[in-house]
Amino acid sequence: MATNNNIPLVVHLIYRLDFGGLETLLAQCVNRMPEQKYRHAVVCLTDYTEFAKKITRPDVEIFALHKSPGPGLGTHGKLWKLLRQLRPTILHTYNLSAIEYAFTATLAGVPIRIHAEHGRDANDREGKNRKYNLLRRLLTPFIDCYVPVSHDLQRWLRTTIGVPDAKNLLINNGVDMDSFKPNDSATYSDQRWRVPADSFVIGTVGRIQDVKNHAGLIDAFIRLQAQMPSEKARLRLAIVGDGPLLPAIKAKIADANIADATWLPGARNDIAEIIRTFSVFALPSIAEGTPVTLLEAMSAGLPVVATRVGGIPELVIDNVTGKLVPSNDPEALTTALAAYFRKPDLAAQHGAAGRERIERQYSIATMLSAYTALYDALCKTKTKFKETITPCAE
Repeated sequence: MATNNNIPLVVHLIYRLDFGGLETLLAQCVNRMPEQKYRHAVVCLTDYTEFAKKITRPDVEIFALHKSPGPGLGTHGKLWKLLRQLRPTILHTYNLSAIEYAFTATLAGVPIRIHAEHGRDANDREGKNRKYNLLRRLLTPFIDCYVPVSHDLQRWLRTTIGVPDAKNLLINNGVDMDSFKPNDSATYSDQRWRVPADSFVIGTVGRIQDVKNHAGLIDAFIRLQAQMPSEKARLRLAIVGDGPLLPAIKAKIADANIADATWLPGARNDIAEIIRTFSVFALPSIAEGTPVTLLEAMSAGLPVVATRVGGIPELVIDNVTGKLVPSNDPEALTTALAAYFRKPDLAAQHGAAGRERIERQYSIATMLSAYTALYDALCKTKTKFKETITPCAE
């Protein structure tokens, strides 16, 4: 396909393009950003999956560098050659796994380097790992702008990493509110997930990995069943997603003898339809930025029960749009879920308030406007495209 080389190219560098919140945001940005403003390419340090089909713009190329575990010094050489071939105006990296390649991009002559922090790993929940933070500090001179997705991450970049305010720009994650909207008459056609109309469905969506703490959600579900023996037949649990801990989660459910009340369908393309069948959305993570699945659930009008970690308290207003609980506390999680079971009117009230909050502050349009404005501003000051780019109005 012919391309207009007068339009700046943005290369998005990500560890792996797979089903997940960060990847969903990337796909939305690529698909929805005006084509006359920016071209895009996606480079995966490792590989990509069927999720790549979510990127629907026909002019977007996707590359896989097939990085092996470990330092992967050869990957720097591969990326350098690819960047010299593509000649992007912007390299946009995501999270710790990609940050070191800002230096490679500098050597390859990429004029603008942007790094986004969407959340910290489970093994470094508070961002205190000295090795990781030293790497971030050393790379700061090669990064034109850090983009945290929560005030929590922005404060951490400022106080712990030492990123100057001029390079530290908060951009809230956004959600497609047209796709994720309430539907009081929602049904789901999957024959493996047929529940009675009066069921109370506790649902969650996300990659099955330790940071999401699905095991804690299962413990809370078991406690809820024990507390409400007369209502046990109405209680259901849906854990949607794939990941390295899925076999362990399946085994835990089997050992607890609750398989008949649970559904684990793996990664799905029909999240918007599935999520509307939930009664409440649960997110018991031990670390987070601003979770996309939480935005989607609130946009769909669901009350949420989530842990008080990372950027979640900025999004969920306790006892207004949902309930916040401590991390790794199944008893508190159980109590919060039970409150919505016992008070359907409260669940509806909090769900409606959450939808309103998303509409005001976390729409996909607001997020796209902010990213476009950032690209515009940096292009205007650092590249030859400055005469042809009009900054996006806020």
